Amino acid sequence: MPLQDLKFRAGVNRETTSYSNEGGWFDVDKVRFRDQYPEKIGGWQKYSGSQFLGTCRSLYGWVALDGSIYVGVGTNKKFYVEEGETYFDITPIRKTTTNAATFAASNGSATITVSDSNHGAGVGDFVTFSGAVSLGGTITAAVLNAEHEIVTVPNSSTYTITASATANSSDTGNGGGSVTAVYQINIGLDTGVSGSGWGVGTWGRGTWGSASTSTVASAQLGLWSQDNFGEDLLLNQRQGNIYYWDASSGTSTRAVVLSSLANSNLAPTIAKQILVSDRDRHVLAFGCDDESSIGTQDPLLIRFADQESLTDWETRTDNTAGSLRLGTGSEIVCAKETREEILVWTDVSLHSVRFIGPPFTFGLRQVSGLITIISPNASIAVEDFAVWMGRDDFFVYKGGVNTLPCTVKQYVFSDLNQAQTQKIFCGVNSAFSEIWWFYPSSSSLENDRYVVWNYTNNLWYYGNLFRTAWLDRGIKDFPIGASSDGYLYNHEFGLDDGSTDPASPISSFIESSQVDIGQGDNFAFVNRIIPDISFSTSTVSDPSANVILKSRNFPGGGFQQTDTTGVTQTATTPVELYTEKADIRLRGRSMTLRVESNATGVQWKLGTPRMNIRPDGRR
Repeated sequence: MPLQDLKFRAGVNRETTSYSNEGGWFDVDKVRFRDQYPEKIGGWQKYSGSQFLGTCRSLYGWVALDGSIYVGVGTNKKFYVEEGETYFDITPIRKTTTNAATFAASNGSATITVSDSNHGAGVGDFVTFSGAVSLGGTITAAVLNAEHEIVTVPNSSTYTITASATANSSDTGNGGGSVTAVYQINIGLDTGVSGSGWGVGTWGRGTWGSASTSTVASAQLGLWSQDNFGEDLLLNQRQGNIYYWDASSGTSTRAVVLSSLANSNLAPTIAKQILVSDRDRHVLAFGCDDESSIGTQDPLLIRFADQESLTDWETRTDNTAGSLRLGTGSEIVCAKETREEILVWTDVSLHSVRFIGPPFTFGLRQVSGLITIISPNASIAVEDFAVWMGRDDFFVYKGGVNTLPCTVKQYVFSDLNQAQTQKIFCGVNSAFSEIWWFYPSSSSLENDRYVVWNYTNNLWYYGNLFRTAWLDRGIKDFPIGASSDGYLYNHEFGLDDGSTDPASPISSFIESSQVDIGQGDNFAFVNRIIPDISFSTSTVSDPSANVILKSRNFPGGGFQQTDTTGVTQTATTPVELYTEKADIRLRGRSMTLRVESNATGVQWKLGTPRMNIRPDGRR
């Protein structure tokens, strides 16, 4: 019989069974589609040899007036400005006490008890001491006068730290009476906390008694929003204050509270997100406090400062400052700027905010009241549209809202850790017209999987990868992904996994749905396959991939390994650069094609393989 082309539809479809998806792809990992054909994704390499503390949930890049390239890195523990592959700690200061802190050590222990009334610190917070003197032994002034992470908090007046030395019997002092303690802002949670009790979550959110992310003060998931105002940076710790970092002051200077700036007038002191409108140069705060009630949060309020101003937030007739309040939903979840407008999501609705000029400054319009959004970082604006991940669907906005058909929807939403959905992060890989959502699977506390929508070809695929934040290429040559290991990674860089040294292989595969003859009532016999695989950009001289044919006797049955005739029911053949054909023997009612690779320096792309297949009777 003539050779049969193995042509499969581009994209992955998990909305039906493998058998009913005949002619399509059914399973995949670390493979994308380009020009309708599958290929292994690009590799990644460490952006810097340095690590940051905490889990990164926000990345933002901009260029200063002097040409310096910065990346803001917000983690649950710290906020950094990266420059020249170095992380500079600009975490704001919450409180400073002078001549109040004292120390107590125990012989044979590195644990130091610090006394400081009303310190306001929590476990994991950071404090820096200066002016302390030796406790008398191994706990010297140099040991104390450093940055420390708080280990335990017994009460509002004491906490413990771990010293870099073990105390001896001579350490009986208290550090002197001239100690200055500088407390950084409270850290955020690294893991969402769920509960169903009274007071958990915002009023009216979700169904009665359902689990919701904890909203206990100082116990929020550590999320940040950030945007540049000229060459300077505005940053907001979700449900916390708004801060300002002056680039001209240098990377050794910390961010300060926005309301502490000179001439600050009624600036918000609590918000869910900040944003700078590029078209009209307004700073906007979402889910913030009203100017008439500073410190009291209104989760549906939007406030904006005077045009071209960071500090003037008072509503007057001689400026453009003002406020808007959304009428639906229980809280603002996030906001994104597009080419024409600012989109604002609540937990149940989408709104459009447009600059219209004085006297109202901004106009407000509800776009849809029938949507959800799963996390503050689950949306992205690309070109002339915006997309986001809801609680059980994907959505797209192009002037109006529509659900986004997804061929892997059930697969994704049935494998979510619902207690950790606030961590879901959406990013764009514009070089390949891809939008990626990183999410925690049902068995993971952290983002360990991804789902991709190719918006040019309207294709879906997915895979496994630990990433907590993403920044598309632009000011940098490569997309940047943040990992839970404390490193940033350049993506589409090389062919391998650069998290190890030397780099390790990226395990990639794609597997088809079942292929049969006619209606599958006859057995088929395959004795030859002619692969069509390109290794054109591989960096090794002998790149290869495995081509695997598997057979089933029935659609719902498992893949058979052997039968009574001794004919192998799974056939694996390595395909190398110059492989012309592979002689195999495989028998079954239906066949599945799988291509996989797990070697360094290999890049592969699959074309249209052919195989010699013929009917082989009914029994």
